[in-house]
Amino acid sequence: MDTIFTTERVRPLLARVRDFVETELIPLEADFSHQNLGKIIPVLDQKREAVKAAGLWGLALSKSDGGHGLTLCEFGQISEALAHAPFFGHYVFGCQAPDIGNTELLHKFASPELKERYLKPLMAGEIRSCFSMTEPEFAGSNPTRMATTAVREGDEYVINGRKWFTSSADGAAFAVVMAVTNPDAAPHQRASMIIVPTDTPGFKIERNIPVFGEAGEGWFSHSEVTYTDCRVPVSNIIVGEGMGFKLAQERLGPGRVHHCMRWIGNAEKALDLLCQRAASREIEDGVMLGEKQFIQDFIAESRAEIDACRLYVLNTAHMIDTVGVSNVRDAVSGIKFYVANAFLRILDRAIQVHGALGVTDDVVLSAMYRHERGARIWDGADEVHKQNLAASILKKYGLDIKQKAKEIRQFRQMMAGELGNG
Repeated sequence: MDTIFTTERVRPLLARVRDFVETELIPLEADFSHQNLGKIIPVLDQKREAVKAAGLWGLALSKSDGGHGLTLCEFGQISEALAHAPFFGHYVFGCQAPDIGNTELLHKFASPELKERYLKPLMAGEIRSCFSMTEPEFAGSNPTRMATTAVREGDEYVINGRKWFTSSADGAAFAVVMAVTNPDAAPHQRASMIIVPTDTPGFKIERNIPVFGEAGEGWFSHSEVTYTDCRVPVSNIIVGEGMGFKLAQERLGPGRVHHCMRWIGNAEKALDLLCQRAASREIEDGVMLGEKQFIQDFIAESRAEIDACRLYVLNTAHMIDTVGVSNVRDAVSGIKFYVANAFLRILDRAIQVHGALGVTDDVVLSAMYRHERGARIWDGADEVHKQNLAASILKKYGLDIKQKAKEIRQFRQMMAGELGNG
């Protein structure tokens, strides 16, 4: 679907990507399940080579890196098209999470040495990566609470800790790890991002975490990882000590656009399946399911929600392209919870219209739900994004919620100190 954001540069690419997805990838869905993922990966790797041969690899990369130099707004539209093949599209085109986020991070901030060793083969699809931030012992909604440490000893960092939901760690060549390097600094200046090759002694994948019973493998997995006296060169740090949270914001802003455009593509897929079912499922002699008004309500609401989400996200991506992510944080928070909820509503409607068939693996909807219910949790829970957005809005009206909360904490600490001295 063309929008005001569909440029002349991206329009022909969209047509080619859509054609490849429809003819080469969607037919593979009939045989997809987590039980045979290992068998289908070689097939997908062959498709990757076909994408490269067609000149469609790395569309998010700059021209100097072999891509097409698309803006975030332009690539967002490609991402939606790829999401019509929910489990294969982004991987086959070399722009699946977390690789695309790590690619953007290293391209913008890594040293020339790190770019040559890690970024170059990552962009070529020769290796995969993972991103290791959240920990099972601490609430992900407050990332300043972190136990993993990186202690400097000479020219090395010694890393110890436990992470989980390190996506795609199974088979990855390296991890970008968030670890505390400055424990006495202010909360948002304590952590750093450090590259840890997965063959480093002490790096161990404890398990692939089952999500609704499905553990997955390869890039299609989330792992619990332990770091035990992992030693890496000090030069493996990205930018410098204490920059972890700043880098995370730079990475996660565009990353949320990627997520949202993928969810919009998934929602289009779900709506398409819903409409096919509504138009073909007979519930009485000569009466199709789609003739019922409540099904028509499902379809109309879904269509409006998808179109609204698309324009909201593309406008946010356009603003990131033009004024930078630090100036668009309110919109980034807004798209994250708004699109995730709209997508899950549409997916739920599609499952409902399919009846019992919808919760089986005979159609792709149940697998989509298994892996996308986390949309309201990944990259910041809905509640956190809503709170941040509301606080930002209220600040313009003279109510600084964050400052008041800080003052209350300071008062409590002062009172606790006085009571202790008493």
